[in-house]
Amino acid sequence: MSGTGKGLLAVVVVGATVAFLALPLLTVRSLVAAAKTGDEAALERLVDFPAFRESAKTELTARLMSEMREDPRGHDSALGGLGMMLAPMLVGGAVDALVNAPTVAAMVRTAEMPDPAGPDAEPAATTDEGDDIRQSYGYRDLNTFVLTLTDPDRPNEPLKLLLKRQGLFGWKLAGIDLPDATA
Repeated sequence: MSGTGKGLLAVVVVGATVAFLALPLLTVRSLVAAAKTGDEAALERLVDFPAFRESAKTELTARLMSEMREDPRGHDSALGGLGMMLAPMLVGGAVDALVNAPTVAAMVRTAEMPDPAGPDAEPAATTDEGDDIRQSYGYRDLNTFVLTLTDPDRPNEPLKLLLKRQGLFGWKLAGIDLPDATA
């Protein structure tokens, strides 16, 4: 291979590597922009809703079970046991009804997961919603990129949105890590 051929190959390899590593960041920027403008069509393209709902169900159920185990008022009672059995079903139904493009947009703008037991389907809106939310991001592993959203008013309660690789270069929001309830 000639020197020009090797140089061209090196440029192609470096370019492909940069694209491979930078695309989740572009997806994050698109997700944040769509959330801020309320672009539901873009959110539909950027979110794997079935995977995101399953992740939210798992996180919320784990949090609820943890809170029920720590509650001294009856986790040993029959009613407490029934509550622990029914919790996944109740959370699942609420998440299925709650997780949609407007809710995901609100989560990105507020760094807060809506309460599935609460009266409102979305976190409360404010006039400067999302203007002060801090963003950080990085790879968790080769196929998972984490967008961490932190509200300065709740610095110990970051919301972590998980983007998963779709094919070689595609990325979609597909999961969530909620802050610890005890934080």
